[in-house]
Amino acid sequence: MAYNLLKGKKGIIFGALDENSIAWKTAQHCYAEGAQLVLTNAPIALRMGAINKLAEEVKAPVIPADVTVDADIESLFARSMEHFGGGVDFVLHSIGMSVNVRKGIPYYENNYEFTHKGFDISALSLHRVLQTAMKMDAINEWGSVVALTYIAAQRVFPDYNDMSDNKAVLESIARNFGYYYGTKKRVRINTVSQSPTRTTAGSGVKGFDGFINYAEKMSPLGNASADQCADYCVTLFSDLTKMVTMQNLFHDGGFSFTGVTQAVIEQMEK
Repeated sequence: MAYNLLKGKKGIIFGALDENSIAWKTAQHCYAEGAQLVLTNAPIALRMGAINKLAEEVKAPVIPADVTVDADIESLFARSMEHFGGGVDFVLHSIGMSVNVRKGIPYYENNYEFTHKGFDISALSLHRVLQTAMKMDAINEWGSVVALTYIAAQRVFPDYNDMSDNKAVLESIARNFGYYYGTKKRVRINTVSQSPTRTTAGSGVKGFDGFINYAEKMSPLGNASADQCADYCVTLFSDLTKMVTMQNLFHDGGFSFTGVTQAVIEQMEK
């Protein structure tokens, strides 16, 4: 059921790769709520994914952008503003990549060249996007930016590897830029810490199936789905949350504040 929460709003969605991705679901939900969209991803991701199918569904152009290249981000905002006939009202940053994870290199033996690449894509990209948007005055007053993160930024999860460092920096960038963009243009910036979700990226983490089952038992409400996360992002893009900024918001069924559950205790006693 749609409520027209985003009627008249215009947004850019980063990172929609396939039907399992949260960015893909968020684009669908934003469109259902009345938003106009631009979809973007790295050129190589566009070749790998099926984004044109989504673009047709949500009636959005696809504009390639490598988030490690300033000129690409500038072109993305310029072309988006031309398409919309003005600034954007919201941005979803759903970007993350670790070469160390992909190659199975443990955290204590990280290849630093790989680490730098992952950091640039997963964390520094948010700073690049916000810096470029501010310089170009691309985000309208009372606009909203959401970046997807994970609780591994605060706690140790074996095999999440250097992505935990990337997410910690991502959250710091959101807080710091939230202050500056808030005082300058009343643009709010938040991160959403989602439950482990069966996306293409998430499934690449070693032992993911076991971990998602553990999180389900540790969450009073169970794991939040990609569709539910998309709904949450919609509320953060809407005018109903105009005074929420610089927050790391846990969308995880209560996992983040649960010490242990009866289901976990019973499992351990078997």
